[in-house]
Amino acid sequence: MSLLVDSHCHINFDPLGGQLPAVFEHAKANGVGHMLCVSVNLEDYPQVSALAHAHANVFASVGVHPNERDGRDPSVEELVALAGDARVVAIGETGLDYFRCRGDMDWQQQRFRRHIRAALAVGKPLIVHTREAAQDTLRIMEEEGARQAGGVMHCFTENWDTAQRALAMNFYISFSGIVTFRNATALRDVATRVPAERLLVETDAPYLAPMPHRGRTNEPAYVRHVAECLAELRGTTFEAIAEQTTRNFFALFNTAQPIQ
Repeated sequence: MSLLVDSHCHINFDPLGGQLPAVFEHAKANGVGHMLCVSVNLEDYPQVSALAHAHANVFASVGVHPNERDGRDPSVEELVALAGDARVVAIGETGLDYFRCRGDMDWQQQRFRRHIRAALAVGKPLIVHTREAAQDTLRIMEEEGARQAGGVMHCFTENWDTAQRALAMNFYISFSGIVTFRNATALRDVATRVPAERLLVETDAPYLAPMPHRGRTNEPAYVRHVAECLAELRGTTFEAIAEQTTRNFFALFNTAQPIQ
């Protein structure tokens, strides 16, 4: 069975964190060999780090999600220090989200800039979240020289123009279970256009379960459905998508060491 990578999940979140042996076994049974557990705040980062240190097939990131308001807001120096851990392969998730947060977004934008600067300083790629903020997200990436760090536009739901601008900055495009939704016509069109060497697949578990599990708790095993959908949309095989996206993952997150 082809080995996939879930390039973005939160297996420390409930209910997944309380049933990890089953999560790992189900992932393995569905050909998912590795996963990247993504940080959303510094308070829970120790859980993310511990998972990556305990499991050779789990990697970690460090960062603070744009919607986080109550926790510690990291400096560039703190992010750089935490990212010095060999199990940390990326900075993020970071970015902008104008859907859940309203008003003056300067605090989000300044946090995003600090994450980009940390990624540049430590030489690790960015994991970028953007929702209803594509133009500002791309503008800040351009202004801060994010192309030098590279990274991924995670859980991509934007249009082809946004994808092209991100691709031009050395970023990958990651598709989640949303691409399997029957009403995601525009997103499916984007999924046919992204160059094969820039594709990634993810779950964003425990959220956004793909068809046929929509509405249930998501888990890394279900990234298989995302890969199968992309294969159908792009007129290729599941095996080809699995091989390509796994190769892409380790090319982007180049400090991650695959288990044999």
